[in-house]
Amino acid sequence: MSLISNVELVTHQSVQSEVVETLQTLLRFKSVTPAQAGAIDWLEGNLSQLGFDCEVFSFNHVTNLIAKITFGEGPIVAFSGHIDVVPAAEGDWRVDPFSGEIVDGSVYGRGAADMKGGVAAMLCATKRFLAQNSNKRGTFYWLITSDEEGEAEYGSLLIAERLAKQGVVLDGCLVGEPTSHQHVGDTIKNGRRGALSARLSIQGKAGHVAYPENTINAAHLSAEVVKRLTAISWHKDETSSATTLQVTGINIANVVDNLVPAQCEITFNVRYSHGYKSKDVKEEIQFALADLASRLTLVWERPCESFYTLHQASNCLLQQLEQAVHKVTGSFPMLSTSGGTSDGRFFANEHTQVIECGVRNHTIHQVNEHVPIADLKTIEQIYLAALRNIFN
Repeated sequence: MSLISNVELVTHQSVQSEVVETLQTLLRFKSVTPAQAGAIDWLEGNLSQLGFDCEVFSFNHVTNLIAKITFGEGPIVAFSGHIDVVPAAEGDWRVDPFSGEIVDGSVYGRGAADMKGGVAAMLCATKRFLAQNSNKRGTFYWLITSDEEGEAEYGSLLIAERLAKQGVVLDGCLVGEPTSHQHVGDTIKNGRRGALSARLSIQGKAGHVAYPENTINAAHLSAEVVKRLTAISWHKDETSSATTLQVTGINIANVVDNLVPAQCEITFNVRYSHGYKSKDVKEEIQFALADLASRLTLVWERPCESFYTLHQASNCLLQQLEQAVHKVTGSFPMLSTSGGTSDGRFFANEHTQVIECGVRNHTIHQVNEHVPIADLKTIEQIYLAALRNIFN
């Protein structure tokens, strides 16, 4: 083996060790939403040492970080992510869920995949990129919150608002959510479906079950409502981004069996194609129920807008990331808008390209959440290649 190959091998081994140790450190912060538990403070310290100007601000127990480094004129692109995690429910954990222990070549812990593994790889890729001597251009942001797994009211939304007040318009935002399926880099998200929940109250007329002609049965009306909701044709759906409506609850508070119920509550959730905005979804549902409106009260909850990023003719973040994935893995990723919502929606607009790329998502929010060390190494390499494509 040549001297150059030996040096490359040593570098490769040390890089792998650094990303593992970085993830282990992050996992030991018990940052269950909205607590940052020291994780954002630790990231601020590391980014400050790398030359970033850092701003940490808190609101309603949520902590947010905006870090910035400028190389000169050029693209304005951000890494975005979260360090908060869902609770580590009791179960058959192989190790302490906040220990970051290694078992069978994987790092175990709550948030290992969603998304402290992505944050660890981003930090190590950032260090390697900044250590290069080659010319750099543009402005590089880090945008991190402790409020993604909860209601997301005081996290990335406030970060986006603060950037707007400062006159900052991002050209692109790379979100480190776990997007991969079978292999790291096989799937990236160039958009997300929107989400909208609703609580629908039906008002009937109570009476004795033996005289139904004198009543209006709210339960029977609920069956008609569900039939109409599930029969809506979502004609604006885009290819590979279908709208789905799922009824999540039907509640009839009736304690006797000889009384026609006067009230019924239905809850449902819509995951809608990027061909729609929440306003369009509401209009479709209200139209389907228009003739029943006098007996219905509809309250909308937790709207999360859809977003979608197309290929662009120049400075295309989507293409830059695709090329990075191909360079590292030898294959181009599949583009997808599937899955749940993400904080990417707060940064997406007509100008800002938002792409999500991260490790595999097969264990997220589960007992024994983990990420293979090999996957960490791969995603770090992808992030590093992307940074070179964007800023060099």
